Amino acid sequence: MGSGNTGTAGPRLRAPKFPPGSGRASPGEQRPPPARCPPVGPRVRVQRGECRCVTALSSPQTGTFRIVSEEEQALRSKLERLTTKDHGPVFGKCEKIPPHTLQKAKDELNETEEKREVAVKALRELVQERAGGEDVCQKVAEKVQERDDSFLLRFIRARKFDVHRAYDLLKGYVNFRQQYPELFDNLSPEAVRSTIEAGYPGILASRDKYGRVVMLFNIENWDYEEITFDEILRAYCIILEKLLENEETQINGFCIIENFKGFTMQQASGIKPSELKKMVDMLQDSFPARFKAVHFIHQPWYFTTTYNVVKPFLKSKLLERVFVHGEELESFYQEIDADILPADFGGNLPKYDGKATAEKLFGPRIESEDTAL
Repeated sequence: MGSGNTGTAGPRLRAPKFPPGSGRASPGEQRPPPARCPPVGPRVRVQRGECRCVTALSSPQTGTFRIVSEEEQALRSKLERLTTKDHGPVFGKCEKIPPHTLQKAKDELNETEEKREVAVKALRELVQERAGGEDVCQKVAEKVQERDDSFLLRFIRARKFDVHRAYDLLKGYVNFRQQYPELFDNLSPEAVRSTIEAGYPGILASRDKYGRVVMLFNIENWDYEEITFDEILRAYCIILEKLLENEETQINGFCIIENFKGFTMQQASGIKPSELKKMVDMLQDSFPARFKAVHFIHQPWYFTTTYNVVKPFLKSKLLERVFVHGEELESFYQEIDADILPADFGGNLPKYDGKATAEKLFGPRIESEDTAL
């Protein structure tokens, strides 16, 4: 199927796989019947005739079961019908994680209050054990030494409380900075502020209904000679570091919307494969971020050339989360509510304001900031 309405062959349009808890069935997937209890485990009778659900623990070999409380059932039911109003702010630290988001962390990330402390301690010990190894392991130890437990928890959540995988992600985080030092040279909020004010990238002020932070890229007015690809990636790096301070964002992750309306052949030819590879490396195994979806809209037929350069670099997990819509946006608006989108992305809000976003991220402009990462 062609990209957009051009009739020319392009990336295959895929109907989206809806995230767990969206309440909709993906193509080929049978929609589960509505039920008060999760469709797992047998039903058992307890005191006063209450009907509760029994679910298997994470180690089925033991044959151990536990009773699911009514509160937990209610939270899971809540996760099936979330709206954009059910989540905390995008900018700033999270004052209190909503109960349904804690339930999501428990179900998707294997997180509990007890596991948090144990996992952070185990990861810190693993970092010290391997500090005498290869150079990147020494760099990891140096990076961790100056950070508190909340920093480590980001990596643990991003790898579903698998401590060894969290350590590998720490190595990727450090290695990305060694591999692309040009992205981090004198990197500070003030160094990228003008790029963010121009909207490269944008950030919605509201989370989507799944609690994800939505980042925007509108390619139509991008002059790659005025704002280079590296400058945009530097802005992404600052934004990710800043937004990942928020625990809701650590749990719910990010969604990226790429609006390719007005994408010119000159722009397509001006982007180097090495730059696209750098962008993919940033999205994969280099930040403790859960990238849950990437939506391309309004792309012309020659977008295929750029996409085919990127595609071999994408791991299967991220590739499954890329949705190429073209001009057929019904499935896109099913996922992203038009009420949180700016007009230049087909939404009901005013046109995107990058200066307002920069102020929410960094505060009012000042003479100088020396907060390099």
